[in-house]
Amino acid sequence: AQLVSAQQAAFERGTPSWQPAADSFKLALEHGMPPLNAQALLAKINLTDEVGILLDALALQVGAAQRPLIETLHALPPERLRQLAEQIIAGDAGEKHERGLMPLVAAALQVAWLRLVQALPRAPQRPSGEVRTLCPSCGLPPVASLIETDPASSGVRYLQCGLCSTQWYLERSLCSVCEHSGNLDYLSLAPESDAEEDSSDSPAQAEACGDCNSYLKNFPRALDAEVEPLADDLASLPLDLLLAEEGRYQRSGFNPLLIVEG
Repeated sequence: AQLVSAQQAAFERGTPSWQPAADSFKLALEHGMPPLNAQALLAKINLTDEVGILLDALALQVGAAQRPLIETLHALPPERLRQLAEQIIAGDAGEKHERGLMPLVAAALQVAWLRLVQALPRAPQRPSGEVRTLCPSCGLPPVASLIETDPASSGVRYLQCGLCSTQWYLERSLCSVCEHSGNLDYLSLAPESDAEEDSSDSPAQAEACGDCNSYLKNFPRALDAEVEPLADDLASLPLDLLLAEEGRYQRSGFNPLLIVEG
């Protein structure tokens, strides 16, 4: 909650560390390419400023126990900060002694890319072909999918990006990795007893594909109208732990706040 609050404060207080020209993304948008390619734009973003704004907001909310982490990140050279950002975008868990820093860097990246998405002159086209399961804005895999319930789009599935929060359509019957449709299963955590049913139910399902042995979290709004994929992905970590223990399916969802050693 503190990190989310700091992100909101950083988003409201900060200004983009890089201001693209008005026509910077015209070619990408016209040809259906991700205009905010995460790897390419890392070289243009001022990470020191972006991380600094977030840390200043976070410092107002945390106690003494968390301050050494903030001070360590503040003191990192720009080159090392960029390396951490590159590892996050690549889904690399990095060095053990620096893993406590990575969620803070990831949170700053989320703020930076959300600003960039909101500054686009128009929404990107829905991706097609081999890249239709990747974010049309930044090109990264989704963190999870949402099944909507509102009258205009009831039952429609949208994938959501873990970096820039863009949502895009994908058919419900397709695996979001291999796009096969004949061998999907939906797994969830069952309550341990009837008495716990109301308190332990989670909106999280794992859409598991028997063809590529991957899974993506699926959140039907019918189970929780207020579901938020990034936050609820973290909240449903026990489901990931169970599937990791069973060993059959590999997680495909990309959450920059939750990068674990493979």
